[in-house]
Amino acid sequence: MRRQRPSWQPLDVTGRSRTTGPEAARTDAFPAAPSATAPLRRGPADGDPARGAAPVALAGVRRSYGAVNAVDGVSLTVPAGQVVALLGPNGAGKSTTIDMLLGLTTQDAGTVSLFGLSPRRACAEGLVAAMLQNGGLLPFVTVETLLDTLRGLYPHPLTTAEAMRRAGVSDLAGLRTEKLSGGQRQRVRFATALLPDPQLLVLDEPTAAMDVSARQAFWAETRDWAAEGRTVLFATHYLAEADDFADRIVLLRAGRVVADGTTTEVKALVGGRVIRATLPRVDDHLLAALGRLPGVSRAARRGDTIELRCADSDAALRALLAEAPAVRDLEITGAGLEDAFMVLTADSATPPAQLAGSAVQIRAPHFGEMAP
Repeated sequence: MRRQRPSWQPLDVTGRSRTTGPEAARTDAFPAAPSATAPLRRGPADGDPARGAAPVALAGVRRSYGAVNAVDGVSLTVPAGQVVALLGPNGAGKSTTIDMLLGLTTQDAGTVSLFGLSPRRACAEGLVAAMLQNGGLLPFVTVETLLDTLRGLYPHPLTTAEAMRRAGVSDLAGLRTEKLSGGQRQRVRFATALLPDPQLLVLDEPTAAMDVSARQAFWAETRDWAAEGRTVLFATHYLAEADDFADRIVLLRAGRVVADGTTTEVKALVGGRVIRATLPRVDDHLLAALGRLPGVSRAARRGDTIELRCADSDAALRALLAEAPAVRDLEITGAGLEDAFMVLTADSATPPAQLAGSAVQIRAPHFGEMAP
């Protein structure tokens, strides 16, 4: 008799239908269990990752929901061993792109392949695992029992002890899942994602509810995982995480890729610098005057600290010293990832253009063109 898949599945991989819009809440489902009479095997004809097929390959992918173009012509290739951050504002197409990668929804046009296979086949082979935002855990069982149960669904799983060790939840093995805190549940979900021993790990807001130490441990293990030649693709709104841990940034806006490169390459697209300094007793009148200095595009204050965003920091610095001789503790920095994110995803940003090299380079608005 065919075994029915339970409804409480914690690991979002395949078999889930899609009935709502591109950023709708999702429920989780197990991959289909391998047949006992026809076991899945990774061979050359099926796109064995050892044969060199790219872990992720999207070409001209489009997906619409009514009049909304959730994904509009995305092309992306991710090689083995790379940690890629998929960034963008709400509605940019991140979740829909991830859903297509996992076979949870199908594209209207273009092609999606993982290790040379269809997404569903790659997931069923245990090559791909995911940790999505809305995963649930079976209640009234211990963490160890849960993981032991899930192991039977995969062709080449890790041991339960190894998955717990890698996810940093060995100390939670005897706890019942309904007693876990939000951060602990997230770490256990990470362990479930590691169980298939995947070559590609897809993470959607993976560190939500984790404290600082748990986040650091999570990313340390993720980097170690990728160092073994595996691939990690994650979506996050924590830009500092992307800046610190990603080898590559792919930035989406309105369903299109607007920047693709290393964090330094993406930040360099924006240009400009920021002057920070201490200047006591800055009133609104003086702040407005600082905002009109040569080379300054915007001025802000936080207590006794002023921040000047500059198109020409040299001219701005000379003018600042002349306007406010009492200024001290001067610091000049380049644009950060948050600055690049705000500029490149603004409605006024120029559409992307593919130039030489692997990174998508665009003519981005300069700091001097940023809206106040």
